[in-house]
Amino acid sequence: MSATPYGSSRSGAETLAGFLASVSIFLCLTGIAYRPLRLIPFGIVLALIALAIGGRSERLASVAVGVGAVSFAVGMAVAVVTSNPLW
Repeated sequence: MSATPYGSSRSGAETLAGFLASVSIFLCLTGIAYRPLRLIPFGIVLALIALAIGGRSERLASVAVGVGAVSFAVGMAVAVVTSNPLW
């Protein structure tokens, strides 16, 4: 008996989408502490590209878009309250 059903192999694009989504989450969470206007929009763009690719990691890409939106709001608030530079 096979561990994976026939025809459910992962393509390279789906693997790339998973990596893009995970890099997006990392960038957005890093952007909260360090220059939110440099990192978070780039992370959101990566998450949207991963979501457009779709595939098996579509849920991870959706989470990455949500994390990006929340990180933008929190990062901007933290930067303003602590008087850190936005850029």
